[in-house]
Amino acid sequence: MTSHPDSAPIRILIGCDTFAPDVNGAARFAERLAAGLVRRGHEVHVAAPSKKHRLGGAFLETIEGEQMTVYRLPSWRWYPHDWLRFVLPWRARHYARKVLDQVRPDVIHIQSHIVIGRALAHEGAKRGIRVVATNHVMPENVFDFTLLPERAKRLFVRWGWRDADRVLRRAAAITTPTRRAADFLERNTYRRGVLPVSCGLRASDYTAVVGPREQHKLVFVGRVTLEKEIDVIIRALLRLDPALNASFTIVGDGDQRKNLEKLVAELGLTDRVHFTGRVSDEALRGYLTDASVFVIASIAELQSIATMEAMASGLPIVAADAMALPHLVQHGENGYLFQPGNDRELAEAVTHVLTAQPEEYERMQHASLEAVQSHDIDRTLDTFESLYRGTPVA
Repeated sequence: MTSHPDSAPIRILIGCDTFAPDVNGAARFAERLAAGLVRRGHEVHVAAPSKKHRLGGAFLETIEGEQMTVYRLPSWRWYPHDWLRFVLPWRARHYARKVLDQVRPDVIHIQSHIVIGRALAHEGAKRGIRVVATNHVMPENVFDFTLLPERAKRLFVRWGWRDADRVLRRAAAITTPTRRAADFLERNTYRRGVLPVSCGLRASDYTAVVGPREQHKLVFVGRVTLEKEIDVIIRALLRLDPALNASFTIVGDGDQRKNLEKLVAELGLTDRVHFTGRVSDEALRGYLTDASVFVIASIAELQSIATMEAMASGLPIVAADAMALPHLVQHGENGYLFQPGNDRELAEAVTHVLTAQPEEYERMQHASLEAVQSHDIDRTLDTFESLYRGTPVA
């Protein structure tokens, strides 16, 4: 039987500047995307930084339970950051040509315009290969990890957006995780028609226990970095009524952990704040299932997979009213929004959740479970298959 052209397997090369073992939203998305495409019968290859400079090469790796070839390009550690590695820009196109010669993909899907994505977009366009681009990067966040003075950072942010435009113009289709992120990209570049496509997740992978909790447990999941503003949550914890006996668990690791541990000690909260460090996916899901409320104060989320994971775990959400978070949290429905940086408002919102009547608490839980259904990974995969083929998106 001859396969219909719209169902035939595609040879896909995904280009990432961050990928496993990195722990961040862009890496997690690329991993789920790659594994999901393999499950659908496509041939998936990934180009990503090496884990150490001398460990470059092609490797058969298991990602999200699926095997695929990952081309690890020789990379170097960026020391101002806790995990970031980068390929030397002047070597990236050489590596891109070698990977393209070996893979000969039908389509290239870049996950950023920084180094690897830039090289693959340039070399792929020269060869007439279809390029799809997903933007997970705001220059504002990149320069948070530099040692430049503030005035220089502002100049480089403007340059960064112009530079992004030069790369993204090579793409036949451009996506971002949310409509707000798409609007932000269009305002800062000449690109138009940017599609919002959720990073997606499989809600059935998470366990929701509907009903009031015996203990009041706040939880945050994510990188422990500056833009996450975890200190705001810690200060809010101090404002809560002691009778609530609330605790706060920070699931993840990052360059701000020592600073936050120092703050916790200064505020006398050592017995109420727990840092887990990096944990397995199974343990992460356990912390979410066991919590009472998910709290996120970040001001730079283009979507926030962690928030979606918390929603799939049936948690009410208290989130900063910034970037993409209002797209996930409907104020008064599945949780509450607070003014970014305002620990007093955050404390008030958390108190509303923790003191809610059982039926009100369960209503918020059900609202989270219902809202996350629109972010099902199969919808995301359907969309990208259409973009890869150049067919209309449903």
